[in-house]
Amino acid sequence: MSVQTATRTDREWMDVALELAAQGEALTSPNPMVGALIVRDGEEVARAVHTYEGVKHAEVLALEAARAAARGSTLYTSLEPCSHQGRTPPCVEAVIAAGVRRVVAAMADPNPRVNGHGFERLRAAGIEVITGIREEEARQLNESFACWIRSGRPLVTLKAGLTLDAKIASSEAGHRWITSEESREHVQRLRHQADALLTGIGTVLADDPLLTDRTGRPRRRPLLRVVVDAGLRLPLDCQLVRTARNDLLVFCGEDVWVGKRTKLEERGVEVQELKESGGRISLLPVLRKLAERQVTSLLLEAGSRLNACAVEMTVVDKVWLFYAPKFLGDGAVPLLARGRNLPPLLHYRLHRFGPDFAVEGYLRDVYRDH
Repeated sequence: MSVQTATRTDREWMDVALELAAQGEALTSPNPMVGALIVRDGEEVARAVHTYEGVKHAEVLALEAARAAARGSTLYTSLEPCSHQGRTPPCVEAVIAAGVRRVVAAMADPNPRVNGHGFERLRAAGIEVITGIREEEARQLNESFACWIRSGRPLVTLKAGLTLDAKIASSEAGHRWITSEESREHVQRLRHQADALLTGIGTVLADDPLLTDRTGRPRRRPLLRVVVDAGLRLPLDCQLVRTARNDLLVFCGEDVWVGKRTKLEERGVEVQELKESGGRISLLPVLRKLAERQVTSLLLEAGSRLNACAVEMTVVDKVWLFYAPKFLGDGAVPLLARGRNLPPLLHYRLHRFGPDFAVEGYLRDVYRDH
């Protein structure tokens, strides 16, 4: 059944399922965020949210809470019930065994190995299946999981604060913030949503940033702070090193001073060597290494050189650009070095944060272009 035949009630219940799924923010990676509801005779019977530490999927948790009331009910879920054995048995078998009459799902599982198979199994068991309700919203919730599972690398979001003339920093000493407090507060939300944050050594030397998630919200694992530093110039007294708690990873070249590496490691910094070319480290092996650590989402907060490199290598999937009503003029630092420009954005949206506005947009469709 297509989305056009769905009732308004189905849409309303799916909104609740999506709100539940969003509660798994920073608590599910590398798994997707999923919310589930059991509804019978128009009344909610049970609800559940998946978390990685909780192991069981949201559908199974909701069914267990509903018990006998699940028979003849409708299951609303933000993602297709799984049909394969992973850390848990297939959810579709639990749905069938519970006697659920209808399953309403927002989207199919983006994993190519399981995409659609759960729906097929449910239909084969005589269960009515409706899909595609609030699909766009569900896809945005799990876009990082989709990118990671389909491409083998994390979703890369380039974030920057800019003036209206597209400058990210002043040439004047002591000039720090461009955007408003409201914009910077939302940046913390973006950091909370990400598994890792990447910057370059130039930004560290210029700004001495912390690069932490300061929302105070719970997360399954600490935000991994990553620095690309070919020459291993990271100062031992910088804020990143002083606050390292096994959450700081530095990628350097192969020809670095062993003594400096040892001093960093003694301070809780992990250092990994990668091949370099022309004194630079390619971002592709960096992304592969992060994907191996089950990093599904990466926030790029860097300077104009690393930004340009990421754009040139076409590894940027999404952008969050915060514009302040200011101009810095000639001599200020541009968003992208070497005169590069961003390609046209897809599916962009505008947001307002205090006096600033932000553009959220995509450079590719993460569900189709990988």
